[in-house]
Amino acid sequence: MLTSRLFIPRVVLLLMVGVFLLGGPAFIVAPPSAQAAASVDLSTAIIEIAKKTIPAVAHIEVTERQEVANPFLPFEGDPFFRYFFGNPNKMPKKFKREVKGLGTGMIIDARGHILTNYHVAGGATKIEVVLANGKHYQAKLVGGDPKTDLAVIEIPTKEQLPYVTLGDSDKVEVGEWVVAIGHPRGLDQTVTQGIISAKHRRGITDPTSYQDFLQTDAPINPGNSGGPLLNLRGEVIGVNAAIASESGGSEGIGFAIPSNIAQHISKLLIAYGKVERGWLGVGVQDVTQELAKSAGVETLKGAYIGEVVKGGPAEKGGLRKGDIVIAYQGKEIADASSLRNEAANTPIGSDAHITILRGGKKQELVIHVGSQQEATRVLAATLKERLGAEFRAVTPQEVSKYGLDSNQGVAITRVDAKGPLGEVGFEPGDLILQIEGETITGLENFIELVSSLKPGVRVTLVAVDHRSGNAGQVQVTVH
Repeated sequence: MLTSRLFIPRVVLLLMVGVFLLGGPAFIVAPPSAQAAASVDLSTAIIEIAKKTIPAVAHIEVTERQEVANPFLPFEGDPFFRYFFGNPNKMPKKFKREVKGLGTGMIIDARGHILTNYHVAGGATKIEVVLANGKHYQAKLVGGDPKTDLAVIEIPTKEQLPYVTLGDSDKVEVGEWVVAIGHPRGLDQTVTQGIISAKHRRGITDPTSYQDFLQTDAPINPGNSGGPLLNLRGEVIGVNAAIASESGGSEGIGFAIPSNIAQHISKLLIAYGKVERGWLGVGVQDVTQELAKSAGVETLKGAYIGEVVKGGPAEKGGLRKGDIVIAYQGKEIADASSLRNEAANTPIGSDAHITILRGGKKQELVIHVGSQQEATRVLAATLKERLGAEFRAVTPQEVSKYGLDSNQGVAITRVDAKGPLGEVGFEPGDLILQIEGETITGLENFIELVSSLKPGVRVTLVAVDHRSGNAGQVQVTVH
């Protein structure tokens, strides 16, 4: 989407402005070596990086068709409105408009695949790419992944294009010098420099996403979205994605998606056009002092298993509520987000070897990783148990009838009169649009949101009555 979004109150903004200015490939993964590091000449390093990388950085212009609410709809029945403006037979609930935006991308192989942000190209109806040599191309979207804010587009060309080299973001150190290249505010081929300020920043744009940002103070501004963040060897170690700013400009707090995540996601998008993630079937949380004490351990590192889905891969593999996962496939797990990201990146159907603490003692378990389709099937059954109802995705007719965004909300198909929803008057055909202020973006998202709720908690739903078409808030206690 092209409209700005505020994710941390008054602070974090995606790098875009609308007309508004928006903010297997041949990857080369080159881990740094002591010899390579020693050979970097600081007096010329940034010059060499710019010369080498700018030809592989693309300027992206996008057009997106948006639907906006009719601002006069609330006055449709007002007599003064009818007196001055007449009485139209049926006033439209929404208008369509075109919004243009700018962003940045990087060529990742000689065949014309370009990596950028999902918020730049994911919703675009038209994508135009301008290369550093001035050539213009009409691009198509290969695939996008909103949960990591990454997308791949492709330009039609028979030329052998220059492309970037992806480095190993796991080896990046705090304090390491970095260089950002992009098109901030439409200023092509802008180069800035700074350092890595922090690693593993999570929950920046979306607490439920699979993001794990690098933080940098390299000046990046709206229009840098999708551009490369490079180390002094000219390797891409991040994809610039967001800034923390109250002014809307760079204030020295920028965020980039690590190159290892970008490489994994872009390979899947190029191969399949979408991303399918591994699923364990657990609810996890960070280890607190209280949880560590209850588990009989002293460490605060790891992912605490707060819930194990009945019939899911974790239960079948022997994982229990109260276990603390400290390693996954031999890699240390620092917190809940680490486990979620590692599990999501595990090939579906493979075996995951995990190390847990149970009763203060280490144990090794093997879990056969499931798919999101399996998750949807298994978790859909829990919706009936927790809410006393069955659900489906909204139809295009319902989207039009109620003036919804595409895929917004879920529809109820069956209701247990004695269940949580039935007790407060829900009926088949009613729609649920939000849970606790969180907009529902489809059935899978609804399942995730409900599954994360604690038993017995009272939540506020925004729902639509299918009989009257009216929307309102309803409080429900989840089983």
